[in-house]
Amino acid sequence: MLVPVIVWAALSGQMLMAFLLFLLAGASDAIDGTVARYFNQQTELGTILDPIADKLMLVCVFISLAYLGSIPLWLVILIVSRDLLIIFGVLLAFFLSLPVTIRPLWISKTNTAVQIILAAWVLFSLAFGIDWPNAKTSLEWLTGLLTALSAAAYTYQGIKLFATSESGVR
Repeated sequence: MLVPVIVWAALSGQMLMAFLLFLLAGASDAIDGTVARYFNQQTELGTILDPIADKLMLVCVFISLAYLGSIPLWLVILIVSRDLLIIFGVLLAFFLSLPVTIRPLWISKTNTAVQIILAAWVLFSLAFGIDWPNAKTSLEWLTGLLTALSAAAYTYQGIKLFATSESGVR
């Protein structure tokens, strides 16, 4: 629910508010997940909706930061393309009635963590007027590399799934 407010804050130049709301959204997500695991209240719907909400927030923040010129456009295109590739693959498997277990790969978890760090770093930098271009550039390239590796890993899994299916897709 904080996504539109974070985007509004960033686009209206209220970077401290955007940064603090981004932290609040992340903290509430972490607390929610911890409580659900602790009380064994995890649901199938929650395991699907939680990563979608996380991705929605990250994609919206990255698009906003690219619009402001604070993140390179190539990186946002890569991030969004990877996410669309995964969505397309899952939908295709669903329509072909192929069994798909949605489990994030370690490279994907690492990629998401680095994306969160990059988004938080850029928002923090903008909020407090800190300019460490080498740190930002390093995080951008690391994010790009992990995003590409994650896309390749999911593509490989998708090719294996479709190649071994009995649906005739080869």
